[in-house]
Amino acid sequence: MIEFLRTIAQAAGEKIRSAYYQRNLNIEHKGEIDLVTEVDIACEKIIVEAIKENFPTDSILAEESAETSGSSARRWIIDPVDGTTNLAHRFPFVAVSIGVEENGRLTYGVVYNPILDELFEAQLGKGAYLNGAPIQVSNIDTNKNALIATGFPYDRWQRGEYYIREYLAFMQRCQAVRRCGSAAIDLCYCACGRVDGFFERKLHPWDMAAGSLILTEAGGKVTRFDGSRWHYRDDTILASNSKLHREMQTILAHAHD
Repeated sequence: MIEFLRTIAQAAGEKIRSAYYQRNLNIEHKGEIDLVTEVDIACEKIIVEAIKENFPTDSILAEESAETSGSSARRWIIDPVDGTTNLAHRFPFVAVSIGVEENGRLTYGVVYNPILDELFEAQLGKGAYLNGAPIQVSNIDTNKNALIATGFPYDRWQRGEYYIREYLAFMQRCQAVRRCGSAAIDLCYCACGRVDGFFERKLHPWDMAAGSLILTEAGGKVTRFDGSRWHYRDDTILASNSKLHREMQTILAHAHD
């Protein structure tokens, strides 16, 4: 299974890599600032067709097409291009994200950035890896020494001030805040210790499923903003190296006081 995941992620990644160096991408708008390109559609087709050929009874939840239900207990959760806006601007934080859920539990996850040629992967109970080498979260235990990642939802034109309060709450209490524009990559960067925590609102299952498993297999923690149990269909995610989790939760709880 993990070899199959690598193969389809890299096949889609090759399509992204080729498009990254093109001058003229066919870009459309799903919303005011929510983009989709011909690459998103092509990559999703590569992945979905391979799954249907090899696992025809499985369910599929993918960003650019309708959810399909199969007779098996397995579901594939796919973001063919996480970071479409980045791709459109040649900003190199772009990833293929594929998670696998079996009997209600996330069991496999692969996130591949073809521009940097970084393949993150995890299998439930087997640890997390970057290009074949084991990874683990950082040991930072206080927010003042932490590098935190975040992102802003697509309704930020309408609710920007609300989201900025949460950003500001961390900016005033941590070493720095970063926003790379790909939640899947943010979760993987937390998994390998490049950042120490991550939070974001209004994400979709395909943004988070694979990355959340990679993070927890690397020793991290994932909850809702309030610290309660998280599911990939939830609309908030708080992720950390575990040691920062309670402090991050407290900061979010008081960000709008």
